[in-house]
Amino acid sequence: MNAYVYLASAIAAEIAGTTALKFSDGFSNPAATGAVVVGYLCSFYFLGRTLETLPVGLVYATWSAVGIVGAVGAGAVFFDERVDAAALLGVALLLTGVFVLNVVSESYAPAH
Repeated sequence: MNAYVYLASAIAAEIAGTTALKFSDGFSNPAATGAVVVGYLCSFYFLGRTLETLPVGLVYATWSAVGIVGAVGAGAVFFDERVDAAALLGVALLLTGVFVLNVVSESYAPAH
């Protein structure tokens, strides 16, 4: 499987686990708590598979930044958390950083 598919899966599982963490109400909701455990286990499994191919700096920066963006979105959608202009700027900066690392930077370019 393509490393970026693994990375996308790791990110999706992390966002799901983090969203479930909020729903768990301090781990008092058993179903949500189970979803937290499954989400994070799946996330780390896919993260490990990604790291078999891609560099750790690129992977971790992408996983964490896109996870943050996803958590902001999940907070807005599921918990009515407010996203103001400053938050949108922060999200834009995170996504810009991910783009630069993955597309523009030659530090992580595949060897020719």
